[in-house]
Parts: sequence; structure tokens; C-alpha cells
Amino acid sequence: MQATLATLDWIVIAGYFLLLLGVAAWVISQKQNDSEDYFLAGRNMGWFVVGASIFASNIGSEHVVGLAGSGAADKFPLLIYELHAWIVVLLGWLFLPFYVRSGVFTMPEFLEKRFNPRARWFLSLFSLAAYVLTKVSVTLYAGGIVISTLLDISFMQGALATVILTGIYTVLGGMRAVVYTETLQAIILVIGAATLTFLGLQAAGGWNSVVAEVGPQYMDMWRSMDDPEYPWHWLVLSSTIVGIWYWCTDQVIVQRVLTAKNIKEGRRGSIFGAFLKLTPVFLFLIPGVIALVLKQRGELAWDTPDQAFPSLMMAILPAGLRGLVAAGLMAALMSSLASVFNSCSTLFTVDIYKKIRPNASEAQLVRTGRIATAVVVVLGILWVPIIEQLADGALYGYLQNVQSYIAPPITAVFLLGIFFSRINSMGALITLFSGLAIAAVRLTLEVFKDSLPVDSLLYGLADMNFLKFSSFFFLYCVAAAVLGSLLAPRPSAAQLEGLTFGSLTDEQKASNRSSYNWIDIVASLFIVSIVIFIMIYFS
Repeated sequence: MQATLATLDWIVIAGYFLLLLGVAAWVISQKQNDSEDYFLAGRNMGWFVVGASIFASNIGSEHVVGLAGSGAADKFPLLIYELHAWIVVLLGWLFLPFYVRSGVFTMPEFLEKRFNPRARWFLSLFSLAAYVLTKVSVTLYAGGIVISTLLDISFMQGALATVILTGIYTVLGGMRAVVYTETLQAIILVIGAATLTFLGLQAAGGWNSVVAEVGPQYMDMWRSMDDPEYPWHWLVLSSTIVGIWYWCTDQVIVQRVLTAKNIKEGRRGSIFGAFLKLTPVFLFLIPGVIALVLKQRGELAWDTPDQAFPSLMMAILPAGLRGLVAAGLMAALMSSLASVFNSCSTLFTVDIYKKIRPNASEAQLVRTGRIATAVVVVLGILWVPIIEQLADGALYGYLQNVQSYIAPPITAVFLLGIFFSRINSMGALITLFSGLAIAAVRLTLEVFKDSLPVDSLLYGLADMNFLKFSSFFFLYCVAAAVLGSLLAPRPSAAQLEGLTFGSLTDEQKASNRSSYNWIDIVASLFIVSIVIFIMIYFS
């Protein structure tokens, strides 16, 4: 019989929310004088807060629910997306110095400096649409699953209540409220999930018992090259493309690093965030496997893999601890939403509205950001039923699927833009616009695949393994960027200054070298070595 939340659980949850609101109220009470303070917390954050904010904004309820669901649904190869800690390290070492030197607020703003205003417009609108497809709606769906399991209510009621609470402190407190509350939420989430993993292993008889129950082959993240779902070579290529897009070019993540005091603090924040990024393997994926083992033994019941984590939590945790983990799940939901809300507000206000109304007052900018946030939330809610159809009980798989179509054109443009000085606005725009068209066609065909003739070309395109499609899509984007750039003159030296590796001055190189020491290098190599160890262990 599955337990319900006891009085002590509700006391713990209430205590968490009071602490959260206390932090938010303190931040809101601090005077915020300008847009830099509102959108980037005054660029004054230390490495610990930056790293915790990176982790909390990434590990939303879609990860808690979806990653555990992957562990419970024989989708272990998706573990590779949680081993992107090495890419988070790349953010601090390779990408961050260019972003900081350019002085930008947003990633579209960086594209304008490197290419032209049309590239900025495109990425702003594209990013807002992508957030509806992969962030807001997915988080609402996952949050609905969590809250309906915890409270036995409709998931829309619970999710909307959390959305409203999150929206209040995000809109009023801006980026500073987001990063401080995310730091608190990251701590609560890690403690709660670690407790569940520990007690879950005890309930299942230990790690060796879990492995014996599911079989060693179940824990193998590397499948053969002809595997219909996760061929290892396409998985490595596609996941790396998605990882660079998500961790090194996406507004939600990069905005956290841009709040740092300087490059040194930002880099260390990314290294700390990378270390935290290693924990989901143990905090969420393993509980999913434990839930599967207990279900096979008849000790736990759940209908879909996405219910594995909340069901395990309700079944094995004692009163009080259930409340702590429930608070952690709600923290995950709220931190994800807060991150996206603030980034959407920043993107729309800075990259779109301020371009149209350059003389708008600060009050007008904040009001516009609030309206943009509300619109994004409504669109996300409308997309939830489509997610339910595509996810089919495996939310994390859906998330990686859609991101595999969004990532290739943006990854190609940013990588080539920084590493290859010959790339110009012509090549960037051809890649971005044609990439959007291809991604839209693929996603549409996938939604309506069952209504297409099986022997048709369109069905073949819709049915192609998403990892294989993403890899070839990226190769096309690189070719389009290079060939398109050759059709127009190379960028001027003035346009490239400080924005590409080839244009760095001796002074800029020296400044970058002075921003790190042996501790940063050793910490980064340590993280990479852990990633390699996990890849070998689960093989």
C-alpha cells in the first residue's frame, strides 16, 4: 500500500517554502537600479552561486522524473546526456572568455556582434519557440506527474499553483532572486535525492542485488552500431552536438555564467556546475532502476516509467524524509521554471522589444518582460498534450529527441563563428533559416508519422533514427555555413576583434592566461576522468 504525506511531511514542505520565500523577499527588498542588475544580477556573483544555479536550472523536474523513468524503462544509453560535465567545463574554458569580452546580455546579442542584427533576431525568436517545446511545457508536464502522485490531484492544478508562485518571485526579484533561490533549491534537491537513493538501495538489498535482478546487460549504456534505438556511434555524435548547444550557447545556462564577477569566477562556477552535473547519475537514474527492481518483486506499483521516482519516494521513505524529497522535487520544478521565465524575459525584452523601442524606460522593459513570460507559460501549457503523445511515458527520451532537431544549426553557427574567422553573416543566416525549416519538417512528420504511407519517402524521413538524423543534420549545417560564407566577402578585422580565436590580441591572450591557475586545471581534469570512469563502468 503506497503511503501518503503525513503531518510531519507537510511541516517540512511548509518550512522549505517559508525559507524559499524568505530568501526571495530579502532579494526583492534589495534595490535594483538598472537592467544589468535585473537581468544579470549586477554581474557580481561568486563561483559557488554560479555553479549551483547552473545545476539547478538544468536539473528540473523533467530530469528527476524523466531520467529516473529512463532507468526504469531500459533506456540506459540516455545516461550519456548526464555525462556532459566535460562540456560544461568547455563552457568555462573555451566559450565564456569570448562572451565576457563582448559584454553581451544574451546569446542572440553575441551573434549580432559576430555577424549581423538579422542573426540576433532569428536566434531570439528561435530560442523563445524552443523554450516552449523543450523547457516550459516539459517542466509543466513533469511537475504535473510529480504533484499528482504526491497530492492525488489533477496535475494541471498542482503545476499551475507552482507556476504562479515561481512567477511571482521571478518577476519581482529578477535574476538575483533566481540565482539565490536556485542555490537553495540545488542543496535541497541533492540532499533529498541522495537520501532516496541510499534508502532505496537498502530496500532493494544493495547495489549488487539490484544488478543481479536486472542483469549486467541492462546497465550497459553502449549498444551495437545496428541497434534500432541507440546505436552508440550516432549517440556519441548527436549527444555531443546537443551538449554544446545546451551548455555552451543556450541562454538559460550561459546567463548564469554571465552573472559572475569576472572570467575567473565564471570559469570556476562552470567547473563547480560540471561537478554537480555528475550527481544525477546516482541521484535520479539509479532510483529508477531500483523502482524497476521493486516492481518486479511485487513491492512497488506504477503505471508508466515516469512515475517511478515519485512512486519509490512515497513507498520507502519515512515521514519527514518524504516531505524533504517532495520539497526537493518541487524545488526542481520551480528552479527550472524560474530559469526559463527569467531567460525568456531577458531574450524578449533585450533582443526584441528594446530593438523596436530603444528609448523605452526601465519600467516599460520590466512590464514587457512580465507579459512575455505569461505568453510563454500559456503556450507551454497548450503544448503539454502533444508532449503526452510523443513522450509515451518516457519524458527524458522526448526531451533529447526534440533537442536533437533544435541543436545542429545553432551549434554549427556558434562553433564555426568562434573557431573559423571566414564564416560570415551570409553563411550563418543560410544555416539558421534552412536549419529551422528542416527541424520543423522533421518534428511535424514525427507527430503525424502514423498517418503516412509506410513505403513513402516522408515516412522514411520521419522514421529515421533521431540520433542518425541529428548527426547528418549537423554535417549539413556545417557545410551550409561554410559554402554560404564563401558566397560573400570575409568579415573585416574590426568586426572579428576579440570574437574569434584568430582575432585575439596578445593582451587578450595574456589576460585570459592570468584568469586561471593549476587548481582550475586539476579540477577540470578530475571531472573528465570521472566521466571516463562512469562510461567504462557502465559498459
